Amino acid sequence: MKHELQGLLRSGHPTRSEEWHDPEPTADDDPEVWGGPVAPGRAGSSLETVRLELGRILGRGPFPATAPELVRVLRQKNAPDALVDALETLPRKERYTNVQELARALTRREGSP
Repeated sequence: MKHELQGLLRSGHPTRSEEWHDPEPTADDDPEVWGGPVAPGRAGSSLETVRLELGRILGRGPFPATAPELVRVLRQKNAPDALVDALETLPRKERYTNVQELARALTRREGSP
């Protein structure tokens, strides 16, 4: 591995002749993964990033569901604790029909006093 990366480390750019060996650069709409887990209330956690993270973990399967049901699914899928904790603050009886409604409820609670 050290030998393979030697040219990249010395030059600061890919040195392979075959382009398909090089990793793709990040796109403008890629989620930020270096800032830690996405959770409502964290810096940089907008409605879109929270919705993307919830959609990635939950998919379309568990809907419609209440917050306790979704917390159980998130725990089974090893979701970040910050995201699970945020869902535990939602009203227990309210049902969410999709990820958009859930993300909206989470980010709305974030902004409320």
